[in-house]
Amino acid sequence: MLKGHQSWIFENNPKIRAVGTVVGPFEGQGPLANDFDIIHGDLMLGQDSWEKAEKTLLEEAAKLAIENAGLTQEQVNFFIGGDLMNQIISSSFAARTLAIPYLGVFGACSTSMESLALAANLVNSRSAKFVLASACSHNAAVEKQFRYPTEYGSQKPPTAQFTVTGAGASIVAEHGKGVTVKSATIGRIVDMGITDPFNMGAAMAPAAVDTIQAHLRDLRIEPGYYDLIVTGDLSRIGYEIACDLFEKHKIQIDQTKYYDCGMMIYNYEEQTVQSGASGCGCSAVVTYGHLMKRMLKGELKRILVVATGALLSPISFQQGETIPCIAHAVSLEMEDKI
Repeated sequence: MLKGHQSWIFENNPKIRAVGTVVGPFEGQGPLANDFDIIHGDLMLGQDSWEKAEKTLLEEAAKLAIENAGLTQEQVNFFIGGDLMNQIISSSFAARTLAIPYLGVFGACSTSMESLALAANLVNSRSAKFVLASACSHNAAVEKQFRYPTEYGSQKPPTAQFTVTGAGASIVAEHGKGVTVKSATIGRIVDMGITDPFNMGAAMAPAAVDTIQAHLRDLRIEPGYYDLIVTGDLSRIGYEIACDLFEKHKIQIDQTKYYDCGMMIYNYEEQTVQSGASGCGCSAVVTYGHLMKRMLKGELKRILVVATGALLSPISFQQGETIPCIAHAVSLEMEDKI
């Protein structure tokens, strides 16, 4: 059901029945390592290219979510997913393997919540019983496409971010116990004129604040309704800008209840990640891994996940275009303790 201008209320309470998270070795050295299902010790995952390794990440996460839900691939009605590769090839080639009716989406790093919002809407409207939602990224593949190959050894500025190697998947179902997808707010494009691909946080922060503001307005709630509001991957630079914008727009968010996935997955003291993490896999694995486990333990009851995306491409960057950004928000609530 449409609520306000750009939000959906899921009155039939679709559930996240199961999840699957798979990450690479660097993520396995971070503070959230115990919250991931599979940690690979090799970036190649036994494949002969970074791109094939990324596809494998997603296939593993998807199959794990389906298995954890007690389903077969044939029982899943639709698969919604996306990534950062040209023509979202990681998701499309994984869909070839899974043989599930497929909807490919691209929201850059906002894809995790874009796919989840669309999955919940399909289930809520009774257009599907089970929908697989996912997002993935691979550090070496993404760096090669958007910036410089890792072999090049280029120096990065402090504003740069480190792409997460990981895939997160969830099964959204009509019924079940656990986390309920309560609502979603679909973001709009916000472009502040930034052209630097090494400063994604600054580019995306205004979009995150715009979507949060829209969510609160559409649902007529205060930020304190949530135990936690978490943005996708603004990392340190974007997080600080977002906090300044909250103050400017008089959005009363308690900073002890506002985190960013890009600041959570790595250890700043021990891992060289500049400003923090980014990539489609960032908010996917933090949400479906760490945050879901906290909710299932009863530590969090209501959270708002606002995944952020910079919608540039190598072509647009080479043509001197600015970076259009977007953020999609999904609210999750724990109604039944498992």
